[in-house]
Amino acid sequence: MNIKKFQQNLIEWYKKEGRDLPWRHTRDPYAIWVSEIMLQQTQVDTVKNYYIRFLKALPDISSLAGADEDLVFKLWEGLGYYRRVRHMQEAARQIMAEYNGHFPETYDAIIRLKGIGAYTASAISSIAFGQEKGVIDGNTLRIPRYNTQNPGKNKKSVSASYG
Repeated sequence: MNIKKFQQNLIEWYKKEGRDLPWRHTRDPYAIWVSEIMLQQTQVDTVKNYYIRFLKALPDISSLAGADEDLVFKLWEGLGYYRRVRHMQEAARQIMAEYNGHFPETYDAIIRLKGIGAYTASAISSIAFGQEKGVIDGNTLRIPRYNTQNPGKNKKSVSASYG
C-alpha cells in the first residue's frame, strides 16, 4: 500500500463527503471537549442541537464551573450518562483552580482532568493545539480494512487505488 496515496485519497474523500458539523468550525479546546464528551455513546445527529444549546448557555470553562448543577443536567437531559457531564463540571472547576481558567495545552495535562481518557485527550490535543496525537476508534480502524476488502463497493468509500 502506498501510504501517501492513501492519505491523499482519504483527504479528497473527506473534502467531498465529510459532514458539516458545528464542532468542526472551531479550535477552541472547550468547545471541542464539549463535543467529544457529548459524542460518547450518542449519535452525531442527536448531538448537534444539544451542542449548540449547551455552548449558548455555558459558553466557556468559567460558566460551566460556576453553573448550578440543575442547569447543567437540564442542558444534558436526553443525552444520558449524566456522569459524563458531572465529570465535565468537576474538570471545569479543576481547570479554574489549577490552570487559572485556561484549558491546559498538553496531552499530559489534559488527560489528568476528571473524566478525560486517552481518546478525548488525544482529540483535544490534536484538534485544538495541533499536536500529533493519533485518535483511533472503531471507525478509524475500519477505513483501511473496508477499502482494501471492498474497493469500489460503496461510491462514498475512499478509493482503493493506492498506486
